[in-house]
Amino acid sequence: MIALVLMTSAGCGFSLQGTYSIPQSLETLHLTSQDQYSELTRLVRERLRLNSVTLTAHDQQTPTLRLVRDSLERSTLSLYPTGNVAEYELIYQVQFTVTLPGKEPQEFEVDIRRDYLDDPRTALAKSREMELLLKEMRIQAADQIIQNLSAIKED
Repeated sequence: MIALVLMTSAGCGFSLQGTYSIPQSLETLHLTSQDQYSELTRLVRERLRLNSVTLTAHDQQTPTLRLVRDSLERSTLSLYPTGNVAEYELIYQVQFTVTLPGKEPQEFEVDIRRDYLDDPRTALAKSREMELLLKEMRIQAADQIIQNLSAIKED
């Protein structure tokens, strides 16, 4: 019975969430960023390993994934009658490049957007909520980076 379920789910293209078909040319990869110890770099490294990508030192024959920049911006969506900000839109952007041996770097950008309600009366709770929201946005960005890697053509 279990074998039948596994064969049926494998045959229909089912795969676990967060696993992608990484091209063979990217199964060994050099990962670099401005801050090797940042939360985003750690998340990307973790997801690469989950997708069976071997991380290695840089050489001319190894593809490179470079996390160029990540930033968080916020813009005002609405105001209270008093003029204080009631709601923000958070925009987390990640720019990265993938360089295959002997080819020009391919540039990518990931944008994650979230709405955030701000209530000055609950400042401590809201700061904790903001931390959790940013962590969730980084996780989603790391997943999208891996998803973009799976779509790279080996030409």
